[in-house]
Amino acid sequence: MNDETTDQLAPDVPATSRGRSESVIRARLLQAIFERRLPPGEKLTEDRLAELFGVSRTVVRQALARLAQDGIVEQHPNRGAFVAAPSRADARHVLEARAVVEPEVAHALACRCGAEALARLRRHVARENAARAAGDRGTLVRLTGEFHVALAEEAGNPVFVRLLTELHALSSLAILLYARGEHAACPPSEHGDILGAIERGDAEEATRLMREHIAHVAAEMDLSEPEDRPTNLAQALGFTPRTRQRSR
Repeated sequence: MNDETTDQLAPDVPATSRGRSESVIRARLLQAIFERRLPPGEKLTEDRLAELFGVSRTVVRQALARLAQDGIVEQHPNRGAFVAAPSRADARHVLEARAVVEPEVAHALACRCGAEALARLRRHVARENAARAAGDRGTLVRLTGEFHVALAEEAGNPVFVRLLTELHALSSLAILLYARGEHAACPPSEHGDILGAIERGDAEEATRLMREHIAHVAAEMDLSEPEDRPTNLAQALGFTPRTRQRSR
């Protein structure tokens, strides 16, 4: 990882938080991925991370190992750790998982969402709208991803929270790789519509809107495999294969 990218991880970390545990490192790396400041394939150097967070390399190694278990970091022998670069197939699998889990989260929350939870989610959507209006792309991307995790938190299922944290980090990486045009975040107004259905207690509508929302996110990515993939290096580089002559 270059110093310019790595140095972006540190400023928002309170000095009192540094060195407490590997969870701080995981959280900051995830935030950088959500905001797309750490791109797919970026190298994560243990020494540099240990210096930035004021911890030992052992703590950094633990944080990277946990992220590797979740598929967010790839570890290669003799090369180190890298931010994952999901394939198109990986991205499709992530979206398929989201399409199963998130409508259920929206349904459950519509059935039992209290006033305090609704107020928190409304504030979150308001911050999304403010970031969109200000053109703050990094903050908007992070907030739109965190909205889906916040729904799981308010639904009260810690398993869904962990799963959606992983899925949305992988979604952010997939969008960086396969977005069509300038796709940056979830489509405008859809989070507000989902929250409106939850607030009305309309579980079926919340489920339908969430399912459509994930379909819209998927539609903004090119996840189709090329029909005519090169079969060898020469073909990939555009060389015309030459016919070998048989020796007499």
